[in-house]
Amino acid sequence: MNSRANFLEKRYRTVFSFVVTLFFFWGVALTLGDVLNRHFQAELNVSKSRSGLVQLAMFGAYAVMGIPAGIFLKRFGYKKGILLGLFLYASGAFLFVPAADARSFNFFLLALFILACGLATLETVAHPLAAVLGEESTSDRRINFCQAFNGLGGVIGPAIGSFFILKTSGSDQSDLLAVKNLYLVIGFVILLAGMVFFFVRVPSSLNSHTEDTRDSLPDKNNLRDKRLFSQNHFLFAVIAQFFNVAAQGGTWAYFINYGHEVMQFTDEKAGYFFSLSIAMLMAGRFVGTALMRFITPFHLLAIFALANVVMCLIVAQGAGWVSFAALLSINFFFSIMFPTIFSLGLKNLGKDVQQASSFLVMGVVGGGLFPPLMGLIANHSVTKAYYLPIICYLVVFAFGFFYPRLVERAKV
Repeated sequence: MNSRANFLEKRYRTVFSFVVTLFFFWGVALTLGDVLNRHFQAELNVSKSRSGLVQLAMFGAYAVMGIPAGIFLKRFGYKKGILLGLFLYASGAFLFVPAADARSFNFFLLALFILACGLATLETVAHPLAAVLGEESTSDRRINFCQAFNGLGGVIGPAIGSFFILKTSGSDQSDLLAVKNLYLVIGFVILLAGMVFFFVRVPSSLNSHTEDTRDSLPDKNNLRDKRLFSQNHFLFAVIAQFFNVAAQGGTWAYFINYGHEVMQFTDEKAGYFFSLSIAMLMAGRFVGTALMRFITPFHLLAIFALANVVMCLIVAQGAGWVSFAALLSINFFFSIMFPTIFSLGLKNLGKDVQQASSFLVMGVVGGGLFPPLMGLIANHSVTKAYYLPIICYLVVFAFGFFYPRLVERAKV
């Protein structure tokens, strides 16, 4: 890897700054979902396995919205794609108001699904946009840098969720009123961000990385998909992303349960520790971005995946602070996985990069399917549930380990 290559072209600084902000915004939303998971267990009397539907609603939206977002991006470009994502994000947040009034778990799931459709759209747009704002050789570092601010949003999400939501548990006030008010504020913030971005100039030249689809025929799209699916490194990246986000979704969904049941913390205190674990994720992304100047991204990915296999083994023992420290450490090693898998999967794809991005975003559905499965085990033992993510991290390790061979066989 050429460490001297330009990290970012100067003319794209304004656009890049806003892209970084987008990563921050969806970091807040994703980790707030894990706070809601625990809160709904207490306030709406749902089981751990059923509360896992919170993650299914959010990450399932990625499977539903991934391809449509990719098509919208190719037809209308980056700017309109971002505006669509922000609109859906705000709409879902505003739906929390009637959901809280109705005290309906299913209504909350619908609101989360629509909100997450916005997140899926933003991810489909933001990752390839960050990739094309400089040289391809530095795209790994650029996406990891953006994801570091996604980690910052992840720190703030559970922190404000713990303060405004979990702190009210068991009090005389309506616990869902806090949820409603918080998401009302979030909706207005995202709406304001969309209004500001409307006036940001996104160079039309950036859209030249994709073909004009206004006159595309179905058979051309089929040919494009066939060409894309012939790329072994891309296919493995989609699989690795599925298992990677599956591990993330399960680990985060029951973190607060682990703190409450194993460490005997209050939900609020466990929520603050969850925020600390996301701070470790953010630190890991900054450290990982720096290490990639000296260690190839796929090697670093394999090393971090093996480290998390060890961490999960320790967590599953339920050995007090030792296991809890390992649970906190999972996020440090998890840090680089999503952005690195994403950027490695997009390598050498040329004009197919935006279409590839939509499929990689669809891989995020793993984060929705895994928490209910872990919840079935967590209903009996939350510690033993952490054996399951080991399978996921072994898949991520295999992707990093075999990546050079996959690229060599790629049909460019």
